[in-house]
Amino acid sequence: MANHQMHFSCSLQDLRSLMELRGEEAVTMIKEKYGDVNALCARLRTSPVNGLNGTTEDIVKRREEFGQNHIPPQKPKTFVELVWEALQDVTLVVLMLAAIFSLGLSFYHPPTHIRQNCGKASGGVEDEGEAAAGWIEGTAILLSVVCVVLVTAFNDWSKEKQFRGLQSRIEHDQKFTVVRVGQVIQVNVSEIVVGDIAQAKYGDLLPADGILIQANDLKIDESSLTGESDHVKKSVNKDPMLLSGTHVMEGSCKFLVTAVEKTQVSPMVEMQPLNEEKEPDEKKTLPKKEKSVLQGKLCKMAMQIGKAGLIVAILTVTILIIRFLISTFLIERVPWAHACLPIYGQFLVKFFIIGVTVLVVAVPEGLPLAVTISLAYSVKKMMKDHNLVRHLDACETMGNATAICSDKTGTLTMNRMTVVQTYIAGRYYKKLPKPDQIPAPILDLLVQGIGVNCAYTSKIMPPEKEGGLACQVGNKTECALLGFSLDLHRDYQTIRSKIPEEKLFKVYTFNSARKSMSTVLKNHDGSYRMYSKGASEILLRKCCKILIEPGKVKAFKRQDQDNLVKKVVESMASEGLRTICLAYRDFPTTDGEPNWEDEAHILSDLTCIALVGIEDPVRPEVPEAIRQCQRAGITVRMVTGDNIATARAIAIKCGILQPGDDFLCMEGKEFNHRIHNRRGEIKQELIDKIWPNLRVLARSSPTDKHTLVKGMIDSTVLEERQVVAVTGDGTNDGPALKKADVGFAMGIAGTDVAKEASDIILTDDNFRSIVKAVMWGRNVYDSIAKFLQFQLTVNVVAVLVAFMGACITQDSPLKAVQMLWVNLIMDTFAALALATEQPTEELLLRKPGRDAPLHAPSSEHYTIVFNVFVLMQIFNEINARKIHGERNVFEGIYNNLIFCCIILGTIFTQIIIIQFGGKPFSCVGLTIDQWLWCTFLGFGTLLWGQLVTSVPTSWLKFLRLPGEGTQQENPEGEMEETKTREEINHAEKEEMKRKRWLRSYNRMTRVMDAFRHNVSPRKGLEKPESRNSIHSFISNPEFCIKDSAAQVPMIVKDDAANDEVV
Repeated sequence: MANHQMHFSCSLQDLRSLMELRGEEAVTMIKEKYGDVNALCARLRTSPVNGLNGTTEDIVKRREEFGQNHIPPQKPKTFVELVWEALQDVTLVVLMLAAIFSLGLSFYHPPTHIRQNCGKASGGVEDEGEAAAGWIEGTAILLSVVCVVLVTAFNDWSKEKQFRGLQSRIEHDQKFTVVRVGQVIQVNVSEIVVGDIAQAKYGDLLPADGILIQANDLKIDESSLTGESDHVKKSVNKDPMLLSGTHVMEGSCKFLVTAVEKTQVSPMVEMQPLNEEKEPDEKKTLPKKEKSVLQGKLCKMAMQIGKAGLIVAILTVTILIIRFLISTFLIERVPWAHACLPIYGQFLVKFFIIGVTVLVVAVPEGLPLAVTISLAYSVKKMMKDHNLVRHLDACETMGNATAICSDKTGTLTMNRMTVVQTYIAGRYYKKLPKPDQIPAPILDLLVQGIGVNCAYTSKIMPPEKEGGLACQVGNKTECALLGFSLDLHRDYQTIRSKIPEEKLFKVYTFNSARKSMSTVLKNHDGSYRMYSKGASEILLRKCCKILIEPGKVKAFKRQDQDNLVKKVVESMASEGLRTICLAYRDFPTTDGEPNWEDEAHILSDLTCIALVGIEDPVRPEVPEAIRQCQRAGITVRMVTGDNIATARAIAIKCGILQPGDDFLCMEGKEFNHRIHNRRGEIKQELIDKIWPNLRVLARSSPTDKHTLVKGMIDSTVLEERQVVAVTGDGTNDGPALKKADVGFAMGIAGTDVAKEASDIILTDDNFRSIVKAVMWGRNVYDSIAKFLQFQLTVNVVAVLVAFMGACITQDSPLKAVQMLWVNLIMDTFAALALATEQPTEELLLRKPGRDAPLHAPSSEHYTIVFNVFVLMQIFNEINARKIHGERNVFEGIYNNLIFCCIILGTIFTQIIIIQFGGKPFSCVGLTIDQWLWCTFLGFGTLLWGQLVTSVPTSWLKFLRLPGEGTQQENPEGEMEETKTREEINHAEKEEMKRKRWLRSYNRMTRVMDAFRHNVSPRKGLEKPESRNSIHSFISNPEFCIKDSAAQVPMIVKDDAANDEVV
């Protein structure tokens, strides 16, 4: 350690003490103890210009001495902890307690005489074999619970492992700019060490503590540490201390890293644990995050299913107990005895277990598992589609998106900018001029202005592959200007070498308010020159002079400005070019020292050097992606900082606007004017008049974007609430990204602030990736709907079987272990199988909706099932016209006018319901072909009726009424009934029908009279439920009928003789 302290003439404790200071106090301490920041750099063996030497040995020594820039991740939950969490499920706890109680009672075997004295209820332990194996059920239930818990814990462990891998990927992708061996390079944040010279720019998240070496118009957001929302202005002479975790909101800087994550000494960081201990109630006041669309629907559905399952479970147990009490104490008249309590306890525990298992099967606790698996699977797959999901619920929310507010540059366009047109020295060049076509004085001003007034982090690098395009690093607009300089055969790097960044007197960095950037140079004679670049129509208004050939200055009046805008700027913009104005201003010594804080005065009286038109081609895949969004019911809006002519031209190329559309295109200034009332207040009703038809918002500020997004989300002008997705790349896009339902940050061009505020990071900055996110979001919904469709089907069947079985036989046909296995199939395996479907293009053919039902929607399949069912009933109604085995069920149908009217009315109503019922009847209209198939399937009922009629009566003897066929048949009567049709005239036939009807009526009356006198036609028979099958029931000797007129109404010979086969 001593050697290290000798090597670094500044210890960790010295740096810790220094970083605890702020403002003027810190400046004083640096001056008194070290002299200045350069001297501190020397003590840390680093160069403020060239940075570290970058050797492995040096980096290792610095990590050993000052620590590593890495916070160890929070310790993951162990598998045992996950098992314990899985055991917190109330239904599983109740089931385990019941199983343990059942297991204890199963070892109690009362003597046979006690068992007989306690009665014998159905569903009890009936023989010694079953009694000896009574422990098996309780043990099996416990094993099943263990199985369910282990599977749940394993799934949770897998999920946590996957999320940690995702977090690690995000951290690994985070890079920062440092200077090493004189080269500006990007390194992983974890590789930054004390002594590094780091460069930060607008939008960066500072990865370590440091002290300013040089700053340009620097403002920092320290709200994450102090809670103060106001931006803090930083400078070398007033407040040079930078803290990790804060955001650069304006400007740029170079700083010395003095503390890394492991050794940061910010007072706020040190006080945080104290605050948490002293004020534990503060966390309670934090606003709860609103549930996602899917979470809300699933919670609501789970509650409804859970309540229904609880009611059925309670009803099952209640019926079982009531039946047990009635059977034991009322029917069998068993007296109450304390010796019988253990046996009664066995019954009660058995009933309770049945009720709990009904509840276990009814409650869809597999739902969260299915959602987790589906989301985790989707997130993993979305990485391949260039969507880095930071917040899991954003994945499914995107499936409901109804609107996308997209940036233009880089998202809809390729973000590969090139200067293709220019206006310089009084001439408009549709193609780039050659260097000798531009007067030398103007060319020198142009090249120097581009070189120093573009961020030094922006540069053109050689192509990665031979013959490829040069690599653009940094701001793409600035890269286009630097490329323009190279096209004019002037190397901007030569100018930067002569004027390094440290020699820049002052920099007014670009922001959304200025729409421009300016850099001030101090000349040898004490005068100043300022170069400016920015939006053409804004910067031209600040120009009072313009350079013309051969390098002379000409007055630039308001009329000249208007003519230039009309002839050049609008012409460039109509071709989709971004227009930039380049200008300069001299401050002679005779005017005295300017007030550099008075921006309005400084950025005036400019001299225009040139106008350039920058082309950013539309991505070739974007028009088709936007068409897919429009087919999917998603409205795409462009929100850009470009002028309205450029924005409109790009929107037409992308397909956001079609020729002849009457949609709105407006600038941010007009938008603000139209949404404010006379008192300057934003009114929702005014926003509602604009946003439905708005397609392009140009020259917009981040505030305009936030206002638009908020207005769309809060709007009630449409039936459904808008689900809005927003893209952003700038620091000030943070509020809009946070307000949106899903915020997309640009992974390449986006600032750290935008990424922190986003839900999903587009790693390729491509709009096509947003469409992929929509597909995956809808796929998540479909996966959950498929799982629900499967689970609810099994739920209903299993619960009904258990409930009806318990009510009828006093025992559940599905045992507790069996139901737990069914539950395991439904929860784990089904979730895994159905939640891993791949998305298809067909997902984009349906309309979105935040309030769309989670279960399978009304579809042709369900409508056809319903239609076939109804048509089957209609045809079955025709079958029911004949009950004596007649073949022709249509005979005499036209004689019954009422029957015909009802049938036709039912068919007509069914057609109306199917074709026009819609949502109230959960139906969709069917085609002619589908109606014909439904009719064909319904007609099958008539064929089934004919098949049933063909079955001989002798096969159905067990269906005869008691007493039927017990009298001797009258052969003479049979002979009468078998006369040939030729011998029976019409009158005789009618008389025969009348007699048959009277005989049937008399027979029915006698049977009803017998029941009225409390005489059962089956008195003396054994209960059918005590027999194993219908066959043993028929063949039993006790199945006999005593010829007693008092018990069974007998049938006279004439009646029997004239009966037809039923």
